[in-house]
Amino acid sequence: MSRDFMPRLGMVLVQVVVQACYAVMNITSKLAMESGMKPLVLVAYRQIFSVILIVPFAFFIEWKTRPRITMSILFQLFLCSITTVTANQVFYVLGLEYSTATITCALSDLLPAVTFVLEVLCRLENVEIRTAAGKAKVIGTIACVVGSMLLSFYHGHTIDILESSIHWEYAEKITNSSSNNGTNFLGLFLIVLSCVAWAVGFILQERLGKKFEAPYTTTAVMCFMASIECTVIGFISEHRISAWSLSPSVRLFASLYEGIVCNALAFCLVTWSIEKKGPFYVSMFSPLSLVIVAILSSALLHEKLFIGTLAGSVLIVAGLYAVLWGKGKETEREIHG
Repeated sequence: MSRDFMPRLGMVLVQVVVQACYAVMNITSKLAMESGMKPLVLVAYRQIFSVILIVPFAFFIEWKTRPRITMSILFQLFLCSITTVTANQVFYVLGLEYSTATITCALSDLLPAVTFVLEVLCRLENVEIRTAAGKAKVIGTIACVVGSMLLSFYHGHTIDILESSIHWEYAEKITNSSSNNGTNFLGLFLIVLSCVAWAVGFILQERLGKKFEAPYTTTAVMCFMASIECTVIGFISEHRISAWSLSPSVRLFASLYEGIVCNALAFCLVTWSIEKKGPFYVSMFSPLSLVIVAILSSALLHEKLFIGTLAGSVLIVAGLYAVLWGKGKETEREIHG
């Protein structure tokens, strides 16, 4: 029993660290953008810094086992980079600019439900409504949709339970000078588009993984392509050199943190965790980042938590677990025949 306890505890701690990294990313992104940094510029820097770290890492880890990269594989990697990285992150930060960190994080938990819907529409998965697993996935998807609508159209009264006496003068100075402190439908729509792009990327990556079994090289190539794509998009939208300044320091910190910690380090930890425990186990911890973001946003950014935000978030998380449970049961049934 004692031999199993430490490895299990270590795996749990890894998941907590990963979700904490993603949670802090929402805060740093919000601070960087409210300091005047354009979201597309932030995404471009994020990809550039991640490439610097992850390319040599992938080269040394998989240089003996890496399959040959054909033109067909390269084209599939390009499609994955467009969807999984570029479109996903561009829509995400644009949505974050017009929304709050808490709502953005909550809506990102729509991903499993969106993936399920797309797989059904593409006839990659059957809806076995008569089974408990099939019912769980359908009910979970409906719960996610209802939760996202609550986030979009209903606020209600504010909840003061998370009010904090913490005063971070630097954050207060930035957020007070920003004119965008609320949320609107455009931001929510962009975040949902981010989930759709991510889900499409998951489907493409699943097919690619069967032909090209080199996850770290796949990520390195995708990030390299995305760095070019995001830089081009960034320069088209912001061609002024001053817009690419990394001053004040929060811009440099956000770019380095999100590129190195979130894109490179966190992905490697997630990939290792999936290899050890599977995607279902890793996905179970994703709502943890929502809790961390809600606490940090309230304490540091003084974001208001509404009843509608809380109720919508609870429904989305409940729907997420229902979809994951259904998917897990179907996977078990396939394994055991």
